[in-house]
Amino acid sequence: MAGAGDEDNIPAASGSPDASLTQDDSFTATSHAGLTYPWGDAAPGTGETIRIADGISWARIPMPGSLGHINSWLLDDGAVGDADGVAVVDTGICLTMCSDAWKALYAGALAGRRITRVIGTHLHPDHIGLAGWIAKKQGVKLWMTRGEMLTARAIVADSSDIAPDEVLIQSRAAGWSEEAIEAQRARGWNMFQRMIFPLPRSYVRIKDGDRIDMGAYQWRVVTGAGHSPEHACLWNEKEGVLVSGDQVLPRISSNVSVNITEPDADPLGEWLASIDKLLAVIPGDVITCPAHGDPFRGLHVRLIALRDEHRMRLYKLAEAIAEQPLRAVDTFPMLFNRPIGEHNQGLATGEALAHLKRLEVEGRVRREEVDGVWWYHGIA
Repeated sequence: MAGAGDEDNIPAASGSPDASLTQDDSFTATSHAGLTYPWGDAAPGTGETIRIADGISWARIPMPGSLGHINSWLLDDGAVGDADGVAVVDTGICLTMCSDAWKALYAGALAGRRITRVIGTHLHPDHIGLAGWIAKKQGVKLWMTRGEMLTARAIVADSSDIAPDEVLIQSRAAGWSEEAIEAQRARGWNMFQRMIFPLPRSYVRIKDGDRIDMGAYQWRVVTGAGHSPEHACLWNEKEGVLVSGDQVLPRISSNVSVNITEPDADPLGEWLASIDKLLAVIPGDVITCPAHGDPFRGLHVRLIALRDEHRMRLYKLAEAIAEQPLRAVDTFPMLFNRPIGEHNQGLATGEALAHLKRLEVEGRVRREEVDGVWWYHGIA
């Protein structure tokens, strides 16, 4: 983790954690048919922004890994008639390639403008990795939901040179080999911490339904769950714009995983409920500004596609388990589009367990533990 006393004590990208630790496009990828992209293939370059609508501009921060970037949304936040202020939504990982991109923005499109606040849609390092750095450098506050901020703090505080027993027990229960478990033990438990600049001790809490006034504009907080505990989307009803973070992405589906913090949770159930909530609350014709990929129109089309994709995978998984008992690792070919190896086995396991838990909750499978391994059986 970067040192709190040095604003430039940020690790270089070489040898750094891969951004796919927080999300991976090989998991539950879905069709983006039916969407339109008003800006086509255009994307902001280094130090540049693209105006999306009144009150919002688009910056792109490069990252290593399969995602390659995160979008940062810059919201006009000055007093009425004052165009200088700008609120930053999501920041990139604590790496020099990301902080260098911000320095280029300060010298370029943001020259002469003042940062008023930093808003984190959720706790993952590609979203708040530099939130503390920007807040400290600019002398502003971090705004997040309580569920995201407190969970981030708990994870940052839970660092170890070897993986905790709870992690290894869950991996064994999922069907990992002893060799894979030993490799996991040796990797330690500090990857998350290495990707986040120290967070400020205090923050401004936002919650579902809040309306945040930013000069001439107002943004409504709409929360979702499943990918993270209390993910905040921001909706400008007047301008018809939704900043969706990872709650809605145009070309990939966010990772939805069971983890050791809440091993008996039902994140996929929360994810599906959040889709239904967004369908009911947000109009389908908004411009959706995602964390990864390009801004698009067709929100309801995308939400329905995401819901139907997960439902189809649950159906196929239940059918397979009805034929014979399976472990979590046995479900990988049914859930993912490519072979699972050491670099992505943890994410794959978390997502497999999320699907299996949803089937348990729906009464379609039951879990039996045999010698520390979970076997899932069909229910007639």
